[in-house]
Amino acid sequence: MVIYSVLRNTQIKLTFVSIQYFVFQMIEIIPAIDIIDGKCVRLSQGDYAQKTVYNENPVEVAKSFEDAGIRRLHLVDLDGAKAHHIVNYKVLEAIVTTTSLVVDFGGGLKSDEDLRIAFDNGASMVTGGSIAVKNPALFLSWIRTYGADKIILGADVKNKQIAVNGWLETTSLELVPFIDRFVQQGVNKVICTDISKDGMLQGTAVDLYSELLLKFPDLYLIASGGVSNLADIEALEKANVPAVIFGKAIYEGKIQLKELEQFAL
Repeated sequence: MVIYSVLRNTQIKLTFVSIQYFVFQMIEIIPAIDIIDGKCVRLSQGDYAQKTVYNENPVEVAKSFEDAGIRRLHLVDLDGAKAHHIVNYKVLEAIVTTTSLVVDFGGGLKSDEDLRIAFDNGASMVTGGSIAVKNPALFLSWIRTYGADKIILGADVKNKQIAVNGWLETTSLELVPFIDRFVQQGVNKVICTDISKDGMLQGTAVDLYSELLLKFPDLYLIASGGVSNLADIEALEKANVPAVIFGKAIYEGKIQLKELEQFAL
């Protein structure tokens, strides 16, 4: 009886550990919708001249994600990023009012008023990249006002240097010190996009993300750029990357929405 009891207790503990490990490993799936002129588009390597329009109605696209069991959406106002102020907030409002998706919104957020418009039109979270470079004091004030759970740091990188303004400008800021500065101030969510891979369907920068997680083990790191198939997502999951953003692989039919149901939380 003693031996049986020990074995049974050991099995329970192992099962519990396995469940914990599985939960930890489950990567969050975040499809992206990029907006230009109110339409769903994708760029290649952030180049506005390499634009493909995939759908005239972003709300239809968002609904298809919701129907597949997806709960989160990354919505990017590319017009806003170029214009330095929010532009496509009506698209945000339409998606939020017609779906139950949790939307994080980025692109063109340069002022308190831009942020107010984003939240008033239904954004659950916002992403600030250029503003964190150009006006870090303002970005940090958003963290203090709204909380770290609602403000995501956007770290768009090219050759490990930060790029801003819709990737039209590369700075001299290096990625790791840039992230570290804001982590020290309370940031706990970062979207890191490898520009060289974005929209190219050639695989993700998994080594870069693994490096960042070694440096910042408690960071909710959201990988972005380069996903071409399910194997790329599984590789990120294996590297313990918490979440991944992707879009073109869906729009080009490289990944079917049905295939993503296994990741539905």
